[in-house]
Amino acid sequence: MRRRAVLPLLPLLLAGCGFRLRSAPEFSFRSIAVPANTGVANELRRNLAAAPSIQVLPAAQALQADVILDVLSDIREKVVVGLNASGQVREFQLRNRLQFRLRTPAGKELIPSTELLQTRDVSFNESAVLAKEAEEGLLYRDMQTDLVQQLLRRLAAVPSL
Repeated sequence: MRRRAVLPLLPLLLAGCGFRLRSAPEFSFRSIAVPANTGVANELRRNLAAAPSIQVLPAAQALQADVILDVLSDIREKVVVGLNASGQVREFQLRNRLQFRLRTPAGKELIPSTELLQTRDVSFNESAVLAKEAEEGLLYRDMQTDLVQQLLRRLAAVPSL
């Protein structure tokens, strides 16, 4: 009986605490140009094109955009972090570094040069090299998606122009 009485109040309790489902980010600009041609830049363009209020302009029309996102570097690294007693590799750390800045066509920096870093640890087994290469590719793709989501949140936090 008590459960049935509390159940209709649950949505009100969630609304009162500030809970809200994640929605598409709202940006303070209407158009953006992403002149770079990297994996992160391509995925970012796809995500921005899906936003209802943003127009993604090609690099040739960058000067007509409200803002320009410069991808300064997009680097993938693979570092050995663990060896066994015989000196064979046992663990790698995969890193994806993205350095970017956001500016207006007039040159005003809205987000200064910033670096985002994603890391993943992956074990290595020489008897399953092909499987580990496939896993590495999936991890890099996952890191790229995480970087794009972080970048979208930072773009949404830019104050109005």
